[in-house]
Amino acid sequence: MSKKQSIFGRISQLVKANINDAIDNAEDPAKMLAQIERDYKNSIVDAENAIAETIGNLRLMEEDYAADQKAADEWGVKAKNASQKADQLRADGNTAEADKFDNLAKVALGKQIAVEKEMSDEAPIIKSQQEVVDKLKTGLGQMKDKLAELQAKRTSLSARAKTAEAQKKVNEAIGSIDVMDPLSEVSRFEDKVRREEAKVRGHQELAMSSLDSQFEALDSVSDDADVEARLAALKAG
Repeated sequence: MSKKQSIFGRISQLVKANINDAIDNAEDPAKMLAQIERDYKNSIVDAENAIAETIGNLRLMEEDYAADQKAADEWGVKAKNASQKADQLRADGNTAEADKFDNLAKVALGKQIAVEKEMSDEAPIIKSQQEVVDKLKTGLGQMKDKLAELQAKRTSLSARAKTAEAQKKVNEAIGSIDVMDPLSEVSRFEDKVRREEAKVRGHQELAMSSLDSQFEALDSVSDDADVEARLAALKAG
């Protein structure tokens, strides 16, 4: 348990330090979130390495336990074979040789008992280490879940940050523009058109005045002709 707490305690402190440093120095939220994600991924790698080492040590202990079990079994077989041989020799009346094999059986049994004692001491340690490994694996799974949650939040927060930045630029652009009534520009343009129309009417009026003068001149010529004609008639009369 202490090793588990030590591993995740160091990792937790490292992550918090990196996150606090990123927040303190962040100008761009997207970059800050990316840095936090990188730091957390690195922490997961550190955790995986520590857990792998712990698992490796557990497997070595399990291998040693299996080797001790095999040795205990082998010593048991040797003790049984020696004892059977002693019984056979004693049945044949060879007591001296029988005692010799009984002594060998006792030695083998002593070895077996010694190995079994080692196994008895190792068993609770292996069980404890297996519990530690299980908890470490669970903790690692939780870290990976947190990473997935962080990545999802990063995507969401980055999108929101971009939207906010875009809105900020729009607001700044709007603020930098002089707000005016568009109808005032229409009115100004309308006045210009009216002046142009009046100018055209003026030209038309001038043209009509010139035409009227010509017709008046014609009428004057016609009147003079009538006068001359009447004068000639009088003289002829």
